[in-house]
Amino acid sequence: MFYVYVLNSDADDVYIGYSADLRARLQSHHAGRNRSTRGRCWRLVYYEAYTTETAARDRKRILKHDGTSRRALMERLRRHLK
Repeated sequence: MFYVYVLNSDADDVYIGYSADLRARLQSHHAGRNRSTRGRCWRLVYYEAYTTETAARDRKRILKHDGTSRRALMERLRRHLK
């Protein structure tokens, strides 16, 4: 399985990524081994599972670069996280 995930920081920053091993990737974020997420406290707020890496990569690209898709997901997450 491949996962697209969304992390939220204590400063309300958002990070979108994908990984084949979600647990190991989250540990990597928490340990500060990722330049983009270093120095902040992150929590997993959303993930989607895909059977192929290509599908996960494509979904991540859509969430990062398509404003409509990203806004829709972020609005849904904000409603449920409050």
